[in-house]
Amino acid sequence: MAQQVDILKACKICPRKCGVNRLSGERGHCKTGRQAMVCRFHPHFGEEPELVGTHGSGTIFFSFCNLLCSFCQNFEISHLGEGHAVTDAQLAGFMLELQRMGCHNINLVTPTHVAPQIVAALEIAREKGLAVPIVYNSSGYDRVSTLKRLAGVVDIYMPDFKFWSPETADRTCQAPDYPDVACKAILEMHRQVGLLRTDRAGIATRGLLIRHLVLPENLAGTREISQFIAEKISPDTRVNIMPQYRPCGMAHKTPGFGRRLKVTEYLAAVKTARGQGLTRLYIR
Repeated sequence: MAQQVDILKACKICPRKCGVNRLSGERGHCKTGRQAMVCRFHPHFGEEPELVGTHGSGTIFFSFCNLLCSFCQNFEISHLGEGHAVTDAQLAGFMLELQRMGCHNINLVTPTHVAPQIVAALEIAREKGLAVPIVYNSSGYDRVSTLKRLAGVVDIYMPDFKFWSPETADRTCQAPDYPDVACKAILEMHRQVGLLRTDRAGIATRGLLIRHLVLPENLAGTREISQFIAEKISPDTRVNIMPQYRPCGMAHKTPGFGRRLKVTEYLAAVKTARGQGLTRLYIR
């Protein structure tokens, strides 16, 4: 288990590549040390139908984040660090408790910056009987080298594909490399698990599910993202076109982000995604 977290000595597990020694208490962009921090864990019934089923998706919300979008709807968790530090054994216990509650999967929300701790916890949990699928619910700002360490560990990848424009990513996340990073990361995720598959009850067992939050004034670049998914992955990729943008956190400081999404903007985004050939859209 120790070898799983040794990489934190000079942490470069995410594209920020801070290089800090998290094992000795240093903090980088994600403000997280040796121990993962968890805000809450519980069955979640607001996720995609393939994850929720009848007993919910077993979500674990990790505190802090490596991307830190200025408009984050979980601002208190991602930016302010609401939550508390947990040991690998405690994290494993949360997973087992969610399985005992009947959850169809373990849904790791914002896991990128604590991937080594997650792997260490999973080793413990699986020895004690954890058997449900593992969902990696990330921002898409993931290094391919880290994802390769998760091959065979993660069953379902559920990344966001937030922006196509480096300028927009820079203004909101100080991450102008986000589009390039997300493209490479999602291709690696698909390489590992393929298209989303479900069992006879319609519950996801393995595969890729992409989330795309539609932004005001087409700031997300829906056409280009849809084209990339259709051409580079597959038109049959399961994609959730999400309409729930609202100004949160520091959104008002970025031009274009200070208002809610219009219904007409959402409908236009759905039409655009379909026009690029995507066939398995989840539309609200």
